[in-house]
Amino acid sequence: MSGDGSGGAPDGATLLDLKGLKCPLPALRTRRALQRAEVGDRLHVVCTDPMAAIDIPHLVRETGHVLEAQAKVSETLTFTIRKTG
Repeated sequence: MSGDGSGGAPDGATLLDLKGLKCPLPALRTRRALQRAEVGDRLHVVCTDPMAAIDIPHLVRETGHVLEAQAKVSETLTFTIRKTG
C-alpha cells in the first residue's frame, strides 16, 4: 500500500498517513485499507481533517472492527484500528 502513503508503524501496525486530506477521503481510504487487511491486522491512521474525529470512529462501528486507540495532539488525529472477522 505504499502508494497510499502507508508503511510500517513502530508497533507493527500498518501506518496510513492521511495528513492533508479532507473529508471524505480519510474515511474512504481507511475503509479501503481495512478491506485489504487480513483479520487481526492493525492500522495506525494519522490525519489532520477535524471531521475524521467523527467519521473514522463511525466507520469502525459501522463495519464491526475495533477502535483500539484514538488521540489528538495539536492538529493531528491518530486512530489505531484492529480488523475483525
